[in-house]
Amino acid sequence: MLRNLPFPRLLRFTRFMGPRRVLFCLAALCWLVTGPVFAQEQVLGLRLGVHPDKTRIVLDLSGELPYSLFSLADPYRVVIDMPAVEWATGTGSAGAGGGLVAGYRFGLFRHDNSRVVLDLTQPAEVSKTFFLPAAAGKSVRLVIDLVPVDRAKFMAGAGFKGRMRVGDTMSGSSKGKAELPPPVIRSERITIVVDAGHGGVDPGAISRSGHYEKNIVLDVARRVQRHLVQSGRYRVVMTRETDVFVPLRERVNIARNAGADLFVSVHADSLRSAKVRGASVYSLSEKASDKEAAQLAAKENSSDVIAGISIGTETDDIVRSILIDLAQRETKNKSVRFAKLLLPELGGVGALLRNSHRYAGFRVLTAPDVPSVLVELGLLSNAADEKLLMSAGGRDKLAAAIFRAIDQYFADRQS
Repeated sequence: MLRNLPFPRLLRFTRFMGPRRVLFCLAALCWLVTGPVFAQEQVLGLRLGVHPDKTRIVLDLSGELPYSLFSLADPYRVVIDMPAVEWATGTGSAGAGGGLVAGYRFGLFRHDNSRVVLDLTQPAEVSKTFFLPAAAGKSVRLVIDLVPVDRAKFMAGAGFKGRMRVGDTMSGSSKGKAELPPPVIRSERITIVVDAGHGGVDPGAISRSGHYEKNIVLDVARRVQRHLVQSGRYRVVMTRETDVFVPLRERVNIARNAGADLFVSVHADSLRSAKVRGASVYSLSEKASDKEAAQLAAKENSSDVIAGISIGTETDDIVRSILIDLAQRETKNKSVRFAKLLLPELGGVGALLRNSHRYAGFRVLTAPDVPSVLVELGLLSNAADEKLLMSAGGRDKLAAAIFRAIDQYFADRQS
């Protein structure tokens, strides 16, 4: 219907209408095109109350909304799913625990699905959930009570099949499967996939000043994208462009479906020691180059667990088979070649970690036909590295360093 409207004639017609009528007609037109618009609900806060017989979780909400609960084992977790909501400013993306809750994280799990993940100190189950209406200056509250149980009882109710449903639930929201993009025809231009680590419900490392890795690396990834696009020589695909969680396997699938010529995963780690600083680059290997590389790979590979996804035992077998296949290809050598070009560029911006090129079994690097590296821009536990990563100038220098290495890598390949 709207397609057939004589738009120039419509504009001339508005000259004879008052400003209020024009605004009214524009609003009606928007309603016809997009449908009614509803305000997005907000989570205003999350509180824990420790009682002798239970731990109570209270979510302060702008209004009642559908939600669902389920539990996951090894490690013990309770997951709260709800439609995409806004999180009130200042509430952060993670919090300390109390009682049966060791800690919690929240954020977007998918574009239409927000998630809260409660890490448990021991097996526990939800004994009661209810809404408290807004009253006496307080907002609507969703109350969830946890009580301790033994492992056998926890395991009997754990998993997606045994999850408890409360009210209306989001279709497929608890399955932890992001939709795959359709396969992309290989571009005539070189295709680079830039992967901003973590995101949404998975904040990544947290700096000494309380800054989240997921936000820092997303900004650097966008800057790398801008440098690549402005050069006119590359087609760029981002695994995420907003603060949303993307499963590790999905990141690999994005690179493969895009026909990527190179995959660069951007991260910023944190260590217990505040003295250690410097960037590093990792490429894939079944055998870790050192203890620290193995520990980092284990931490990065736990991203799906942090976001509340059940990881089956088949995952390690999949990684192992891919690594065997990878060893028979040129992909691994290309990844190493790019890593060696990237390190001097990063070293020109800031410090480099000792033994700055390392190897480990990172799941995000397992595309067998795409050269892939994981770059740690610096350590958020170190004051100097944090200062570099928190400045716009520092982030742009790091992004430019990655861009120069990419340019050199493809220039060498074509010569």
